[in-house]
Amino acid sequence: MKWKGYISLFFLCCGLFVQAQKVTVTVDSLKKKIGAEFKLTLKTEVGPKDKVVFPGGKTFGALEVLESYPVDTVKKNERWELIKKYGLTQFDSGRYTVPKLPVSINKTQVYTDPLELEVADVKVDTLKQKMYEIKGITAVPPVYSFPWLWLSLVILIGIALFIFIKYKKRIPSFNNEETTPLQPIEKATLLLQELDTQNWVEKGEIKQFYSKLTDIVRTYIEEEIEVPAMERTTSELIATLREVTQSKHLKLSSDTLQNLEQVLRQADLVKFAKERPILSEIEADKKRIEKTILTIHEALPEESEVVNELEAWNEQQRELARQKLEKKKRERRILYSSLIAFWVLAVAIGSVFVIYGYENVKDYVLGNPTREMYEGQWIKSAYGDPNVELETPKVLTRVDKDQLPKNTYAVVKDMRMFTSGTLHDPLYVSVSTNYYKTNLDAYYDKNVQGIDYDKVLEGIVKTWEAQGARNILYKSDGDFQLENGIKGTKAYGMMTVENKANGATHRMYYEIYLFNQNGGLQQVAVSYEEGDAYGKKIMARIIDSIKLQIFNLNG
Repeated sequence: MKWKGYISLFFLCCGLFVQAQKVTVTVDSLKKKIGAEFKLTLKTEVGPKDKVVFPGGKTFGALEVLESYPVDTVKKNERWELIKKYGLTQFDSGRYTVPKLPVSINKTQVYTDPLELEVADVKVDTLKQKMYEIKGITAVPPVYSFPWLWLSLVILIGIALFIFIKYKKRIPSFNNEETTPLQPIEKATLLLQELDTQNWVEKGEIKQFYSKLTDIVRTYIEEEIEVPAMERTTSELIATLREVTQSKHLKLSSDTLQNLEQVLRQADLVKFAKERPILSEIEADKKRIEKTILTIHEALPEESEVVNELEAWNEQQRELARQKLEKKKRERRILYSSLIAFWVLAVAIGSVFVIYGYENVKDYVLGNPTREMYEGQWIKSAYGDPNVELETPKVLTRVDKDQLPKNTYAVVKDMRMFTSGTLHDPLYVSVSTNYYKTNLDAYYDKNVQGIDYDKVLEGIVKTWEAQGARNILYKSDGDFQLENGIKGTKAYGMMTVENKANGATHRMYYEIYLFNQNGGLQQVAVSYEEGDAYGKKIMARIIDSIKLQIFNLNG
């Protein structure tokens, strides 16, 4: 009979274990419209060393799992309460059952109770519904992408630099020395050497050779003796040279003039009578020209080395005046090119401000943290229990109990607080859910069975003052009601926040929303710097997204 007692004791222990490891399941509503989200909540209490695995998967029966929220933990004495939430939906109307869900606790499967949910269809009355004409196409204003802003700036600055460099090239360098022009004898010698390299005779171009040869000697005579040799015939040129020989005291012999005349007449015969001299005659004519040029150069009278001092002083003054004038021209060119570059740059920057707007350019160049948050990815989440659901630019983090005011739990039975940023930041968001002790009069008014909002606001003010806020002024707008009918109150005002590290201060605008349900308080507070347009937009979006879960004093 003893073994029967042992068996009974074994089954009794198993029953107690299963009963101790209980998982409760709740849902925010048993009936919703097509596509709406059902919030399914699983709760269980376990020890600190227990291992719990909640069910996963993309579907629970015929219901689709939209989102599996992170597990929330709440410490209760020596045990922990684990809260797991799921978002479920269905896009067909009808009744659906959430099956028993397995929760593994220390590798032992504990099942939840099944739930029956109803998905209602959306009624559309096509008879009473008004019919409207099809609307035309509405033009959407262009949205400018900021990389194009930088590209426009680069292009316009490049144009300005191109114009500046183009004008700068026209400015003579201060270090460049003026090139000394060649003397007539030097030029003629170079041209004769170049004539040898052109090989006109070897190519059979005798006429071209004599034309080049006579042009060299005529140009030399014209530049050196200053007579119009290029315009004279052979006879006229020789006669002119004889006259110049006597007037300018040139030491030219009759043989030199005869040799020159012989070559010029030979060239006339080649050019006009198509005569073709032999190679030896061509070489001889070239040597005659070389000797004639050298003879004329040597026959020139030497210049007097005595320089008139007055003429030298006048030349010096003329040179100084010329240098001064050149300097003014250079400065004028630099000024004009700089003004053009500055004008193009100013037009470029002005165009960018006109196209994109001053605020957009300033925010993009200097940065605007609240604008980046407003235009960035927002996060929709629920905080506390019962939860406060809202959208925020950044996820809120839970405040540790040690960081809460010391006297909080003197009047609060349970408090959960979540924040993003601090009062010193451009944007501060705070969400909290509180259960007050009804036997204390500090915040709970027994006469109206509700929360004394004025005392709550006084507590918030004291908390903010401890964080560096000063001159906190607030005004209450009275009742504030959400879409689901939950009523609360709104308070708003200004405060000065002081940074204790460096002593800097800035003005902040804030709004506080308080909702009283069955002796509990749900609170949302948002603050931003005074005059911040994007801070104002962020606050409005956060407040518009608030959804509250109903307090249940029985848990």
